[in-house]
This record gives sequence, structure tokens and C-alpha cells, in this order.
Amino acid sequence: MAELKDILVPDIGDFSGVEVIEIIVSPGDTVSVEDPLVSLESDKAAMEIPSEFAGVVKEIKVSMGDKVSEGDLLITMEISDSVASEATTAAPTEKKAEPAKETPKVATPAPAAQQAPAPQRAAPVATAIDEAGFSKAHASPAVRKFARELGANLGQINGSGLKGRILKDDVKAFVKQVLSSGAIGAPSGGLSVEPMPDIDFSQFGNIETQPLTKINKLTGKFLHRNWVNIPHVTQFDEVDITELEAFRKELNVEHKDEGIKVTMVAFLVKAIASALKEYPRFNSSLDTAGENLILKKYINVGVAMDTPAGLVVPVIRDVECKSLLQIAKEVVDTSIKARDKKLKPADMAGGCISISSLGGIGGTAFTPIVNAPEVAILGVSRAAMKPVYIDGEFVPRLMMPISLSYDHRVIDGADGARFTSFLGRILADTRRLVL
Repeated sequence: MAELKDILVPDIGDFSGVEVIEIIVSPGDTVSVEDPLVSLESDKAAMEIPSEFAGVVKEIKVSMGDKVSEGDLLITMEISDSVASEATTAAPTEKKAEPAKETPKVATPAPAAQQAPAPQRAAPVATAIDEAGFSKAHASPAVRKFARELGANLGQINGSGLKGRILKDDVKAFVKQVLSSGAIGAPSGGLSVEPMPDIDFSQFGNIETQPLTKINKLTGKFLHRNWVNIPHVTQFDEVDITELEAFRKELNVEHKDEGIKVTMVAFLVKAIASALKEYPRFNSSLDTAGENLILKKYINVGVAMDTPAGLVVPVIRDVECKSLLQIAKEVVDTSIKARDKKLKPADMAGGCISISSLGGIGGTAFTPIVNAPEVAILGVSRAAMKPVYIDGEFVPRLMMPISLSYDHRVIDGADGARFTSFLGRILADTRRLVL
């Protein structure tokens, strides 16, 4: 006997009004348990909502661009014994074509989203409207009127609605950003610089316009905010990981049958926990007034991960209480969740320090941007064999470049150098990880 079941939005953390960015199934499709149904995108991550049942999709209750929250109705399904049996043996239903993969990005983490401060008074944000850009903008008459009242140039606003449509909230966010940045000629509160020119690149040749995901846009906004507001200093160093790499390979052989893969990131997470214990000032945050330092008694490490939807920084929690193998397994499991869009906002909150590893890609050094409200971030580049002078002769050693960026308001240069030196000693001698 057939039975209708409702598929609701599950627990997605403390977020509401999350946008529907993709509807994967159609009415009449036969799906199995855990088959993805729709994709949602919050301020921090994209996630797929899986089916709780095996059955046939009867009706889709949402549309592309809709905003949904926990408990909202997504889809109704027809469940029966015959349908469930068919779903387990049938070939997977045909899904919509996946969007083209984006260009690989540098693995600098996207900081946690924070709302821009509200303006204290209403004011126009521009002295003149760019009519050409305004007329080409994808917005409704009501939004156009609203933008004109505020003096906002629609041509400079990125729309968050369906197919890039500009919404009232986008106009409000743009106005708040401009007011808080001091870009209206105000002498304080921001950098008074000329806006970037609006260039029609098609006049030079063929072009393709690729819209940024919400994660891409938020990444840019908050990295820009952190770069402007935090006085960055970067300490560069090299770490001898010759013995560590040999030990890592031995561990992978020993635990191959258990399905545990120990990566260099797992060692870095474990080592950085020891360094934070030795230098607790790195495990802190400034309060909003900038007058007090909040020292944390827990150690949560964010690990930057590159995904097709953009960069995310899931947090490995309480690493000081976990073994190396536990951390290794959690890092791999979390990377799979990130790739499959199954991370929740709560998975990316509460970090104490972040690691951005480019070792699998290349490069010799880079300057990672501090992931506020953290005060430091460790960048790691590809290791290489180098001749090192030891006991009167040159010997080949595997050297790994590290780049530690920190907030100079909290950490001075001497402590930055001490931190990387301590980290280097731990990684060079794995026995120190147990201390």
C-alpha cells in the first residue's frame, strides 16, 4: 500500500533563509535512501539534502532561489514496498548536469561570516548614478526604485537571487558596506580610494561570464575585511621532515587494512596543538573593543579545504585530546563531507587557528590571510629535497617551507619566530609529539 511522506529541511545549524541553488530530482523519479534531492547554500557552505526514504518523487514544493529553513517542506514522496524494492535494484536516476568546475583556488580559508555594522544614518552612497550600468542590472522595478532612492549604483551590486537577480537585501548590504568602509569621502572609518573602473571586456575579444557562488563572494568580502583591518606579519621558515615523512609512510602501511590514511595535515594539526600549549597567546582573540585578549582553554584547528563550490574551513575540535590516528581519520572524513557538500555551518565555527596547506600543489612560500577572529594562520608549501650542512658535510634532507601570518596587535615578531622554531623542532623529531 502506497504512503505519502514529506521530506523536510533537516537541522542546518543556526541558519535560516538558506537559498535553494539546485533541484536534483524531478516528479516521477525513483530515488533510494541517501540519494540527494536538492542543494542548499548558506553563507558558509553548500550542502545537499538526502532522501530519508526510498520511493517515487510525487511533488516538489520549492523552486530555485527559494529561501528555506529547518522544518520547511521540500518534497513529497510516495513510499511503498514495491517502490522501495525497485529503488534498491534500479539504476541511479539521471541527475541534472553538474555545473562546470571552477578554476582551482589558493587554499586560503574563508573566514566565518559576520554581519556588517548597520549605518547610523541614511545617506546616499554615490553622487551620480551610472545609468548604463543601472539599466543593464538584473533587478525588478521595485528594487530599481529602492536603489535610486539610496543613490546606489545597481551596476556595482552582485545579485544573490535566482540567476544573479539583485534583491533588496543586496542593495541594503551594498549600502552598509560602502558606509562602513568610508568610501563616501569620509575622513575616517575606511580607505578613501577610487572605485575600480567598469570595463566592457567584450570590446577586446570573446569573453565568458561565470557567476561567483555565494561562498566565493563572501570569501572575497571577509578576506578583504581581514586584510585591511588586521596588521599582518608573516614569518617564513623551513622544517626538516625527513624522518617524519618516513614515519608517515610506515604508519600508512601498518594501518592500510583499517582504511586509515595519515596525511601530513594530521601531523601539522597534532604539532600545532603542542605549539599552542607552549605559546597560549596564539590561541586567543581580541574582543570587539580591542582592549582585552580572550585566551581559550580549548584547541580547535581549522583546515582549509578547496571544493568545487569554493573554499571552506571545517574545524577539527579538541585536538589536544585526540591521538594522531584519530585526527588523521577525522581530517579525511571531513574532506569527504566538504567535497560532497555535507558540511553544516556548525562544522566551521569555533576555530582557534587555521592551517592552509598547498603542499599537494606546489610553491615555495605564500602569505596566508589571518582568519579573524583568530590571530594566526599557518601556511604550508611543498617539501623538497635540499642539501643541508650537518656535522661538517652536506646531506640531503626533505625540507618543508612554512609561512606563519599573525595579527601584530597581539603577537610580536620575536614570538612569531619562537613559534615557528618550536613547531620545527616538534616536526623534525616525532617523539616530541607525545610530550
